[in-house]
Amino acid sequence: MTEPNSKTPMVKIYGNTQLSERLSIFEKKTDEHKEKQSLNPFSGNYKSGQSKSTTTDDPNYGRPMAGSKTEKRGKAAAAHVGKEVQELCRLIFEYGVKEEDGTVEITFKELFDMYQVISNKVVGVLLRARKHGLVHFEGEMLFQRRDDHVIITLLVDPDTIQNTQDSTACVTSNF
Repeated sequence: MTEPNSKTPMVKIYGNTQLSERLSIFEKKTDEHKEKQSLNPFSGNYKSGQSKSTTTDDPNYGRPMAGSKTEKRGKAAAAHVGKEVQELCRLIFEYGVKEEDGTVEITFKELFDMYQVISNKVVGVLLRARKHGLVHFEGEMLFQRRDDHVIITLLVDPDTIQNTQDSTACVTSNF
């Protein structure tokens, strides 16, 4: 049976309301999926001109749709990186030399030798920590052997690093 003014045929199952409800939920989900695919330029069902155009001024530009699996994976990855940055800051504080001004310093070679046992991404984590104002070092990039003498300075209060409840707090807030 087909209802008038309807995109998909309605199937009516008499006497079994639970099955009818499940079927209507399934049909609703397939319609939603078809609509999403018509807006997706990488889909075979893409219909140009239907999708809303976004500008670079839009706060959601370049971000995944809210509630999507992509957004969840991104948040999980950010939390993981936050924990790595927090661990790096803890290591610098624990094994570095405390200066009179309250900062803690360590050479890149010392940090690299300690941290490579934990992770092979020490330079990337250092760059992330510097981006968020947690550490300072000279140069754009650090390379093993060439930059072994470079001093890395921990800029944050060590108690703040140890007392953060949220693993991403160390990364997301500027101290």
